[in-house]
Amino acid sequence: MSYSKRMTKCLIAGHKKNLQPTIDVLHDLDIFHVEDFVEGDESDFTIGVPIEYGEEVSRKLVKVRSISNVLNVQPTDETVPMKTSTVKSDLDTKLDKIDAEITQNTHKMSQLDGRVKEIDAAKRELTPFMAFDIDLSAYRGYDNLAVFSGTISSFNESRLREVTDVYELHSEPGSKFIVLFVSKIFEKEVASLLADMGFKETKAPDKVGKPSDLVQELDSEKSDIHAQIETLSAEISELNQKYGNFILASDEFLSILSEKSELPLRIATSEHAFLLEGYVPADDYDKFVQAIAAKTDNGVFITTEEIDMHDEKETAKVPVAYENKKVASPMETVTDLYSRPKYTEIDPTSLLAISFPLIYGMILGDIGYALILMSVAFLVLKFMKSDGIKPLMYVLIYCQISALIFGIIYGEFMGFPLAGYESHGVYTPGLIPGWDTLVTNFALVPGEPFMFPIHRTHMIMTLLIATAAFGFLHINAGFIVGFFNVKKQHGIMHAANEKLSWVIIEIGVIAAAASYVLLGSLPLTVVFALVTVIGLVMLYKGEGIKGPIELPGLLGNIMSYTRIIAVGLSSIYIASTVNYMSFGGFIWTPSDGFSLMIIVSFLIFILGHSLNCILSIIAPGLHALRLQYVELFSKFYTGGGRIYKPFGHIKKYTEE
Repeated sequence: MSYSKRMTKCLIAGHKKNLQPTIDVLHDLDIFHVEDFVEGDESDFTIGVPIEYGEEVSRKLVKVRSISNVLNVQPTDETVPMKTSTVKSDLDTKLDKIDAEITQNTHKMSQLDGRVKEIDAAKRELTPFMAFDIDLSAYRGYDNLAVFSGTISSFNESRLREVTDVYELHSEPGSKFIVLFVSKIFEKEVASLLADMGFKETKAPDKVGKPSDLVQELDSEKSDIHAQIETLSAEISELNQKYGNFILASDEFLSILSEKSELPLRIATSEHAFLLEGYVPADDYDKFVQAIAAKTDNGVFITTEEIDMHDEKETAKVPVAYENKKVASPMETVTDLYSRPKYTEIDPTSLLAISFPLIYGMILGDIGYALILMSVAFLVLKFMKSDGIKPLMYVLIYCQISALIFGIIYGEFMGFPLAGYESHGVYTPGLIPGWDTLVTNFALVPGEPFMFPIHRTHMIMTLLIATAAFGFLHINAGFIVGFFNVKKQHGIMHAANEKLSWVIIEIGVIAAAASYVLLGSLPLTVVFALVTVIGLVMLYKGEGIKGPIELPGLLGNIMSYTRIIAVGLSSIYIASTVNYMSFGGFIWTPSDGFSLMIIVSFLIFILGHSLNCILSIIAPGLHALRLQYVELFSKFYTGGGRIYKPFGHIKKYTEE
């Protein structure tokens, strides 16, 4: 474990003529964290205005991103960085050309999409009349006939006959759509009768020809339109392939210019001068000064201010940048889920890199699930290029390595034991023939002799004690880290009273109990009782009355670690239940031979273990997180640090 990167507080001042080159070099360095300037009544400085080219850059950036959205431009393995000079020289001409081609294609596609909607609407109008397939001209133009077409709720033809028996009715069984031809003499009476039957008119389209022929023509036209749309889509796809690399590079180039143009909005300026305040990593300070001096020909003045490590208000402003080894860096995501450490705090990431996968592995501890989830993590890393997902996948891989190791220790494979064992006179064979569980004469708990592999279902009390002991060590590791945190901020005596007092109390209580129960020595018991009292006095001096009041909670913190075995057992029982339902005689056994039920059994096996795989990420992960955040962090970690955000841009698609 270590502290975050040490920072140097800097103040940059200079004439406005050097503002542009200063901004350029700061952006290229990508190490200076800018502090936003706040105007005050007594200051002669005000917030600056954007650089002149900012408005034009913003307009072009909007166009580039609009084009990128239309073309659905995404980076690929074939994407290579472009020279900045090439992007700059081609920007205007290529953007206008691409924009013109896209506008033309999208306009055509919009017209074609509109026509497709018109065709669909026309087909919906024709659909009810296709059942009779009468020429649509037959529905209109009569002097002596009235035509009724539409849907009806409950048609009673006998009532129609009471009005007239001279009519022509078209209807289909099971359909509520009817077409009725009747003399105009009876039009009003028939209309009234149909209204009573829930008639809703659907006028025949004002077209000529049979509905089936018209629909066929519409379908043919729609097929032609779809072919045209596919051609236009292919042309747009070709534009993506042709200009995708250029669009990505242009977006990055313009984004950088936009960031530079807007920096004056965050700094102090006067009529002739500018002031920039911020932080730079101490290791990079010399490079930082030399680069600015070279770019501005020593035209700006840089001074530093000492950071008072004992002033909490001042240190709270310092941005925090992690400084972990590459192997531990993915766990920074887990730390950030809680909160970034303060500048004066020890970074807990390295401790998390050990304890989080360790606890996860102790909970899951299954070879089969570990191999499956590890494979999933590697596949995600291979096919998903998101920078945000990569650290999480590495964390998942670390956890599965731990789960694989504990799976070997526990001898478990997807709920099946690897080694055979005997329980209550019944022998259960393991997956590996000839490998039987080694049972020793040593027993921490009566009736639970130690065995290898460790069968969790047969050593529950032993493992409960072991997990509580692990919790004791884990929590005290937090107290020790907390000692160094407080020592740095307030001195060794304050740190000893506030943090080491807990360790002294624990040692005193455990040693006194052991002396009395195991050794029966009253003098030793009294000595260790005095040690406990000394620890209590120290705790009171360090934390006041709050410390002794919280002492009973320490036992609860330690007992929380027994959830390691509890959650692990739940996973075992789920897996065992799935195995029993699949192959244990609940549905099918190998002695039944091949039948349809074997397929059902395999489906239950696959679905059941798939669900348990998902639970094997969620349950162990959440409980491992809880033990870190609630039990461990509460002993030494405050968090709340500011995230280090240097002014700059990591270039992916452009290069000098």
